[in-house]
Parts: sequence; C-alpha cells; structure tokens
Amino acid sequence: MRQNSDQQTRDYQHVERAIQFLHENFRDQPSLEEIAEAANLSPHHLQRLFTRWAGVSPMRFMQSLSLEEAKRALARSESVLDASLTAGLSEPGRLHNLFVTIEALTPGDLKVRGKGLTVHYGTHTGPYGAFVIAITDRGICGLQFIEDGNTDTALDAIRSQLPAAEFITASDKTLGLAKAIFNPSESNTPLPISVVGTNFQIKVWQALLSIPSGTLMSYGGLAKTIGKPSAARAVGSAIGANPVAYIIPCHRAVRATGLLDTKYRWGPARKLAMIGREVSAQEGAPQ
Repeated sequence: MRQNSDQQTRDYQHVERAIQFLHENFRDQPSLEEIAEAANLSPHHLQRLFTRWAGVSPMRFMQSLSLEEAKRALARSESVLDASLTAGLSEPGRLHNLFVTIEALTPGDLKVRGKGLTVHYGTHTGPYGAFVIAITDRGICGLQFIEDGNTDTALDAIRSQLPAAEFITASDKTLGLAKAIFNPSESNTPLPISVVGTNFQIKVWQALLSIPSGTLMSYGGLAKTIGKPSAARAVGSAIGANPVAYIIPCHRAVRATGLLDTKYRWGPARKLAMIGREVSAQEGAPQ
C-alpha cells in the first residue's frame, strides 16, 4: 500500500503541472503535445502516466472539465438539492461509499480552545499529494494538503482551530483513516468528523456532504439547501473555512460562472484534479 500511495503521489506531481496548464489554457483546447510539453514529459509518457493516475486519457479528462460537462454535473445536483431539502439534511452524508458523520465540538471545548484535548496527527500521501491528518477520540478534526513541502504550515492551520490542545505525532494512529479516505473499496471504516465551526458553517459543511461524487453544486444551490437562499457569499466563506479537505467535499462547490472561474484553498489545479477524476469515473468514460 505504501509503495502504491507513493507512486500515486509522484504521478500527481506530474499530473498537477498538466492540469495547471489546462486550467490556464483551457479555452484554447491545447493538444496532447502541448500539455506534455508543459508537464516536461513526452506525449507517450504523459498519456501512460495520466491514464494510470486518472483512469482516463488527458484528452478525455479535459472533456470532463468542459463547460458542457460542468452544466450536466450542476444539473445532476438539482435532484440532490431537492432530496436534501425534503430530508432536511437529517441523514448522514455519504462520500465514496463511506458514511461520514459530522459534529461540532462542544461549547465547553470551544471555551477552553481545546485545552484537555489530545490530538494525534500524521503525514501521509495520496492521489492528490501529501497531507496532514489530525484526529481526537471523537474523530477527524483536520485534514490539510501540504503545499511546497511545507508540513508546518499545514499543521499550523489545524493547530489554529484548537490552540490549547496537546498535539502528538502518531502516524501509526492516523494511517488507517488516511488509507480509508482515498481507498474506500479497501475499507469499511466510517469517517467521523469532529470540528470547530459556527452553526452556519456546520450547516454548510453538512450540505457539502450531501453532494455525491461526480456532482457539482453552485454556492447558490448550497445556500438554498440550508434554507438561506440569499446567503451565497456567506456560503462561499464557510466553504473556504473547511477544516477537513476532501472528506468534506468543498471541491464539489463551484461558482455559477463555471469551472474555469474556480478558487480552492489548496490550489485550483488540485480542485480540478478532484472534479475531473470524479466526473470521469461517474461517466464511466472509456480509456
């Protein structure tokens, strides 16, 4: 598993450069040769590596990020929105065939800023690069992707939520969850999340958990889901404050203007990588 994960990470480092080029030049519909040159790879190598990483070719992946596909993915969210409004978001979110439950830390925890809590954390690798995951006895309290090899910055972002808690390095304790997040077919481990957030933020994060893989929802759609149709901007702020990357799938929330107008705390290329991979799998695209 370790070797597999490391290979995925190496693949992603190359693929990220290709996707960043696509993000910046998508309207020009670049050729495979142009994408490969941007990734410093031969076209053959890029084709083989990209297909191993995404399950589809670079050109099919680019189609998954097209305006037409984005519209279809957003249209699919309408049924999700209707179901969420009907259910009142009472059911646990479901992500990648794993049940995800979310709860806020108690007012007492917040008052003492995590004092008395023990947080175990570890650094691991996955298909979207290296990340830090942190857990308490109640569940996952943070997941941050590591940018430019700076683990301390990722860990500090988690610490800022619970500055008085005791943080202990314990990759052995976090490894099982780290595997389950990106390898759901190999694990039935539930993913409980215990996070710091306002009531509004928790509602937004719960709404994000109602969005299935391969589906997108606009900020406005999410605002309707939580019963605040005029709060799209506040929804955007809550999405930006998501403390648990990927598991709470804020990458599935997009601006109404489309995928090219995308922002993401851990980089637009990573967000497009997640969306493209999920949409491709959802569509059962041929390789």
